[in-house]
Amino acid sequence: MKFESKLPELEVTIFSIMTQLSIDYGAINLSQGFPDFDAHPELISLVEKHMREGHNQYAPMQGAVALRERISEKVSKLYGAQYDPATEITVTSGATEAVFAAISAVVWKDDEVIIFEPAYDAYDPIVRLNGGKPVYAQLKFPEYSVDWGLVKNALTNKTKLIILNSPHNPTGAVLSKKDISTLIDIVQHTKVFIVSDEVYEHIIFDGLPHESVAKYPELAERSFVISSFGKTYHTTGWKIGYCLAPKQLSIEFQKIHQYLTFASNTPIQLAYAEFMQSKNLYLDLSNFYQQKRDKFLSCLSESRFNALPCKGTYFQMLDYSQISHEPDTAYAKRLTTEYGVAAIPPSVLYHQQDDHKVLRFCFAKKDETLERAAEKLCRI
Repeated sequence: MKFESKLPELEVTIFSIMTQLSIDYGAINLSQGFPDFDAHPELISLVEKHMREGHNQYAPMQGAVALRERISEKVSKLYGAQYDPATEITVTSGATEAVFAAISAVVWKDDEVIIFEPAYDAYDPIVRLNGGKPVYAQLKFPEYSVDWGLVKNALTNKTKLIILNSPHNPTGAVLSKKDISTLIDIVQHTKVFIVSDEVYEHIIFDGLPHESVAKYPELAERSFVISSFGKTYHTTGWKIGYCLAPKQLSIEFQKIHQYLTFASNTPIQLAYAEFMQSKNLYLDLSNFYQQKRDKFLSCLSESRFNALPCKGTYFQMLDYSQISHEPDTAYAKRLTTEYGVAAIPPSVLYHQQDDHKVLRFCFAKKDETLERAAEKLCRI
C-alpha cells in the first residue's frame, strides 16, 4: 500500500544517529543527553518497595496523588506559585509527551507558533502534526540570547503559541529576569499561549536563579510549564515528567494526555513522591553539575576548542573553527570515527541548517569518562 507521510522530510533523529555511530566505532558518547552513572540507590530501592507492596496497576490519569502533592509543594516553595494538585498538575510519560499534549491542546490548523532556534527537535514536528505553522526566531550567536525585537515583529494575529526553553538545550543559555519582563510586555495584550520547557530547572550555574514562568502570574495564567524527573534524578529511561497549568488549560491538556498514555508508571511515581522529601538532592544539583562542567573545561584547557558560555543544562558548546572548516555534521562524524568522541552538530536543530562551527557535548558523565574524552579531544 502507498500512503503519504505526514512528515516526509524527517528521518531518524541526530541523537539516534550519533549514538549508533559511537557504538559502531567504540567512541565515548557525549552526544545524547543522558548520564553514564546510576540513579541514587535509595530511589531504586523505593521503586522496588512500591512494586512489592502491590502498586503495579494504573495510577490516576492525572498522576499519583502523592506525587502531585509533592510537586505542588516544591513549586510553591521555589517559585511562590500555587498549583492545585487536584486540578492543575498532570504527570506525564516524559517531558516530550507533555510538550506534545500542550501543543496539541491549543494549536489549530494554520495557527503560528514561535520557536527559538536552535531548538529541541520535537517542537517543530509536533506543531506541524497539529496543522500549525512554525515561525522561527534565531537566538543571537555566540551568547544565544533572545532578540526580543525579532519576536515582537514575528507576532501576528495568527500567533497562537510561543515555545520557551530555559535552561536551553542545546546551548546552555538561560533566560534572565529582564528577558521575562520583556516577554510580559510583548504578550500582555495578546491571546498568545506559552509552553515553557523547564526540564533543566535544577541545573543552572554560577549563582544564577531559574526564572520559571510559574513565578510570574501574568505569564503563568497563559502557560504550560513542563519539567522532568529524568533530568533531575539521573533517570532519563524512566520517562516521567509533569505539566503545570491553570485549571482550564489543564482540562484541555488532560484530554490529550489521556489518549496518549492515559497514566504513567505507578511504582516509579510513588518512589519519586517519597524521594522528593530529600529536598537537598534537587537543590544541590546545580553544584553537582557545575563541578562536572568545570571539570570538563579544565581538562580541555590545552585543546584547540573554544568553549562558549554555559549557564545551565548539562551541555557544553565547543567552537571548533580553529581546527576545521568542515560542516558541523561532517566534523561530528569524523570526530566520532577518527578520534573516538561523539557530539551533536547543532545545525540539524535549525530549520535552515545554520552552521556556526560548534558542537554540543554532554558532560553528565563520570569524571573518568570526561577525562578520557578530553584527552582524546586534546590530541587534535
